[in-house]
Amino acid sequence: MAYVSLYRKYRSQSFNDLIGQDHVVRTLQNAISSERIAHAYLFTGPRGTGKTSTARLLAKALCCEDGPSPNPPEDSEICRSIADGTCIDVIEMDAASESSVDDIRDKIVEVAEYQPMVCRYKVFIIDEVHDLSAKAFDALLKTIEEPPAHVIFILATTEFNKVPPTVRSRCQKFEFHRASMSDLTARLNHVLEAEGVQAEPAAISAIARMADGGYRDALTLVEQAMLTSNGMIRLEQVYDQLGLVSEEVVDQLFGAMKRTDIPEIMHLVDEVARLGRDPRALLESMMHRLSDLTRAAYTKGEGKDSAAQATLHAAAVALGQDFIVNLRGSIAEAHRSIRDISLPRLWLESELIRIAVQRNVPSAAQVVPRPAVQPTPAQPISVQPTQVQPTPPVQRPTEQPTPNAFTVLPTDNTPESVWARAVASLSESGKVSPMGMKVEGSKVLGLANGVLDIAIPRQMDIGWFNEKPPRMAHIQKLVHTAGGTGWSVRFSLDAQQSPRAETGGAVELPLEGPRLEQLVREVFGESASTPSDPAQE
Repeated sequence: MAYVSLYRKYRSQSFNDLIGQDHVVRTLQNAISSERIAHAYLFTGPRGTGKTSTARLLAKALCCEDGPSPNPPEDSEICRSIADGTCIDVIEMDAASESSVDDIRDKIVEVAEYQPMVCRYKVFIIDEVHDLSAKAFDALLKTIEEPPAHVIFILATTEFNKVPPTVRSRCQKFEFHRASMSDLTARLNHVLEAEGVQAEPAAISAIARMADGGYRDALTLVEQAMLTSNGMIRLEQVYDQLGLVSEEVVDQLFGAMKRTDIPEIMHLVDEVARLGRDPRALLESMMHRLSDLTRAAYTKGEGKDSAAQATLHAAAVALGQDFIVNLRGSIAEAHRSIRDISLPRLWLESELIRIAVQRNVPSAAQVVPRPAVQPTPAQPISVQPTQVQPTPPVQRPTEQPTPNAFTVLPTDNTPESVWARAVASLSESGKVSPMGMKVEGSKVLGLANGVLDIAIPRQMDIGWFNEKPPRMAHIQKLVHTAGGTGWSVRFSLDAQQSPRAETGGAVELPLEGPRLEQLVREVFGESASTPSDPAQE
């Protein structure tokens, strides 16, 4: 006998065997019991959640010898033929491969006119119905709108929005949900017990987590694990099979980022790469672990495995709620950006270091205030009696050191703190970027209705940002990352620091007249001669 895959071997054969879709089963059984059978059903939901299996179960319930029955007998000849796919009156069609208008006409429109040969109804099951062409939907519409009394349509799709509204409005919609972790674990344990295979609970949990709520995906993964196991499915084997990173290594990486231990971060990333793990897989493992840590940090986290829950809760307490939440957003952003990186391993290493330095801010008691840099007093200028007196140098405000990734920044979410962190992210290795120079000397005017008003001393810098929308979008993104989620940024001219405020309304060009003479003397010394002919200036 040919080998049958687990997801086919353990396909649900009765409504009682269908797990995790109680709302669908209850509604269908009530409709059959009350003889309120619709002529068209639309099953929608993620892949591997039982849509096609439920369609066959509904066909059994409608076509069995004693039916329609909410609990059809499994030993019925018609039910066995429907389960095997050999029933002549139950036509299954895959719209992914048969999507043309000719396929619909030949297999549905023309066939629907004839009475069923064996069963009470002629049932059409169309899988992935959203893949039908527009003309095919038009050809199918009339038959679905006014079908013969002996015809039942069951449509299944994973993309409900692609089904035309004209078709959706003529069907009873049933939404299938993703399986919960407890339902998936219970189903996998049932299958492994029936197959006589043992597995570690942690390995089953890892497979259920990677299945992402799909029963078929879970059974496919556990079947692959069975092929490579020696009588026992272990957690390390599952990690190797799925290309994941163990939770112990991920926790060590989180601890190193919490301590800002740069050498340890680089060592752990190298170890993960040496094991052949993809950088994207490392980020996925970190995201899954952060999800578990977030749940343990903000809830009691009581579960069946009390020892595992206690370990998870201890790890969450050691990292802290604020660190976990902030790190989760940064890792999600890195996971989105890594697909466009040409050197993902090196980029990930530097990105984790940057996140660790930026997120791990010492407490206020450990912060030592940095003295402000005082401006150098201007050198006295010796002026000849016949020369024009130079304009006194304008006293500039005290310059603060340019923030960079290693400067201690405030941790609260006030408008001033959020803007300070956003400006600090523009610097890299202590070197200010061109965009950072444009916002130098800016200050926060306030936050109102989600709009962060920033004052900039130079009108030309405001025009530089407005010239290209991506520049403002980048500033907006930095503010969101720094904690201003949902805020928008608006630049305005700082009247107190603008050149017009210093000259009483008349703007003097920086390199003209006495100012030019003063700069020449500062650069070349007092021996620099003054041109005698004004035309040469």
